[in-house]
Amino acid sequence: MTTTMTMTDEVRTAGTDTAPLEHHGPRVIESLEALRACVGTHLGVSEWLTVEQSTINTFAEVTRDEQWIHVDPARAEDGPFGATVAHGLLTLSLCSSLLWEVAVVDGMGPAINYGLNKVRFPAPLLVGSRVRMHVSVTEVTDIPHGVEVIYHLTYETQGQSKPPCVADLVFRYYA
Repeated sequence: MTTTMTMTDEVRTAGTDTAPLEHHGPRVIESLEALRACVGTHLGVSEWLTVEQSTINTFAEVTRDEQWIHVDPARAEDGPFGATVAHGLLTLSLCSSLLWEVAVVDGMGPAINYGLNKVRFPAPLLVGSRVRMHVSVTEVTDIPHGVEVIYHLTYETQGQSKPPCVADLVFRYYA
């Protein structure tokens, strides 16, 4: 199986209705001034990504975290979630690729993943689920030769009320 993505999304409104949301590529932030203007704003949402068992298995092999709750569908069926679940760190590791779907910063030199601030995994991400990521800019701070940006990330699992991951991602952009 392969990881699949869709071009049409559903977004939850104030009630239980859903409405289509079309993606037209990432938002291009063309200058440092434009990036500063994004503080306090919601930049957008990524495409939906279906979490396949093959992706979970590959992550388990690479990280050597092959706990049955991730890699043994038969045993996980009788476990606490009724199916295998993605590793929390697998969910979190999607942040860079999903961020590039939402926004890119032009006019700067290299972008460095500087780390993470608060990270939480409020709900499991079950195999076969569709997940996407909402991105906001919470802070832009000057550093020598560039800026540090804090992106607030909230992952969303289709049909679920609790997010599988919430995190503050810190990037540094250099001139």
